[in-house]
Amino acid sequence: MALGLFRQRICLAVCLACALCVARCEALAAPKLRPDVTDSRQALQAGEEFERTRRWIDAIEHYEASIKRWPADRDLTYGLRRSKIHFGIERRYSDSSFRSNMLTISRNDALSLFDEVINKIKSHFVDPLSSTSFVAHGTESLYIALANEKFLEHHLPGRRTAVQGNIAKFRETLRTQYWNKSLNSGYSAHQTVSEVAGLAEAQFGLNSTAVVMEYVFGGCHALDDYSNCLTPDRLSDLYDNIDGEFVGLGIEMKAEAGRGMSLVNVLPESPAAEAGLVAGDYIVGIDGHDCHNMSTDEAAGRLKGTPGSRVRLDVSGLTAADRRTVTVARRAVHVKSIPIAKIVDESRGIGYIQMTGFQKSSPAELDEALQKLNRQGMRVLIWDLRGNPGGLLTAAVEVLDRFIDNGVLVSTKGRIGDQNMSYSAHRQQKWNIPLVLLTDENSASASEIVAGAVKDHQRGVIVGRKTYGKWSVQSIFPIQRSVGLRLTTAKFYSPAGKTLGKIGVKPDVEVELPDHVVLHRGPMANSLEDDPDIRKALDVAREQAAGRPMFSNR
Repeated sequence: MALGLFRQRICLAVCLACALCVARCEALAAPKLRPDVTDSRQALQAGEEFERTRRWIDAIEHYEASIKRWPADRDLTYGLRRSKIHFGIERRYSDSSFRSNMLTISRNDALSLFDEVINKIKSHFVDPLSSTSFVAHGTESLYIALANEKFLEHHLPGRRTAVQGNIAKFRETLRTQYWNKSLNSGYSAHQTVSEVAGLAEAQFGLNSTAVVMEYVFGGCHALDDYSNCLTPDRLSDLYDNIDGEFVGLGIEMKAEAGRGMSLVNVLPESPAAEAGLVAGDYIVGIDGHDCHNMSTDEAAGRLKGTPGSRVRLDVSGLTAADRRTVTVARRAVHVKSIPIAKIVDESRGIGYIQMTGFQKSSPAELDEALQKLNRQGMRVLIWDLRGNPGGLLTAAVEVLDRFIDNGVLVSTKGRIGDQNMSYSAHRQQKWNIPLVLLTDENSASASEIVAGAVKDHQRGVIVGRKTYGKWSVQSIFPIQRSVGLRLTTAKFYSPAGKTLGKIGVKPDVEVELPDHVVLHRGPMANSLEDDPDIRKALDVAREQAAGRPMFSNR
């Protein structure tokens, strides 16, 4: 189940000594400001109101939209940073594996985990990082955690009022004495974190392990947006995504305050699909628990269970009258990266393939889809990568190798020698049909490897909107206590040697998506007639219909 809301990065990996991947990014369309927000002060007030009501996702999206309008406003920038840290804290404390596997260990074991994390970052992260910076970000996370309701409810139930003055004094000590304390080694970092943990425990009885964990997870805020520490459950979910199989219902959802869990996608042949759930439905109750105002992670925790167990869902549709209750049995769900492969214009032989991710099975799925469409008379292919957040770098290379005759497909460059790689076309059999590639602002990472190669090799026409702009490679390092560390270890480059981080690949034919159009993911989520991108792609494909030989052996 994909659980992201605000451009969360969910990474897939393939094992070498560690795991090498390009991040899978649940990237929502860029948020827009409310019409009544006309200046930066109003924007700050609106953001602070989201924060007061703990609507962290709304706050994050609001601040992101505001910063696009007023990029020099430091208060808005810090509001975004603060909201992201609060969101991360609440996400951790909604994670049962964090609470049961990590908060229960001793301070010394927690410090051992801290040491391993900071040492791994120093040796493998794409850019050099000082102990001072890592610990400063951990101090900031602890400072904010001490004002976070969920953190305080967990650690100081019934005692918060009594120790409120001590907490305030301790936060001031953090700000004045530890925030940017100069540290010149991993040892001094260890000693400082241990010292802070001891002070918190002595002054108001805060679990010292919880303090160290804010440095383990919060320190990673010193890294880029795609690097972080993974709890045991997050790491397990990541590996399930690699294999394209997990136990669950087969839905992708996002929380909408007051409305419940919006179903972004319902996987075909999944328990949810068999129970009649469709994209656009809302889950409003889980086993009798109202979830109109739950976070995505809280709802996900209630939806998890063992194979064969059942969950009762209260579901509402597009209208208030469409309210129903269904019981769904959890089971293993295979996630196909190609849910749709069909001929969309029989007279011109135009095929259509939707690819929603790059996983281990993607090359084989693509071969099967191409052979099927070939038998049905395909002469031109529309390849839809909209909303595709990426996945395995090697899968992107393999699928590209089906279409590009020769030359470099992508290269990577990092600090360490084994991160400097070049991947070239080598497959003998190629599909030489004209290509129309569909992209949008949510096509990220591995999708951009494909788009960059198609553009540089002039292999097809790109239609839609500019891609997300995520051009880095992550490595997944399993570390102690079933924890994982996801680090950016390299950047990737197109065949022409360009890296387009925060820039993205521009389409050859741009399509402006009207505000009223909402595109859901998954088969039959939108008909072709309702999809302006596909309509334009069909126009281009029809122009490309007179083409080259279908298939060649070289």
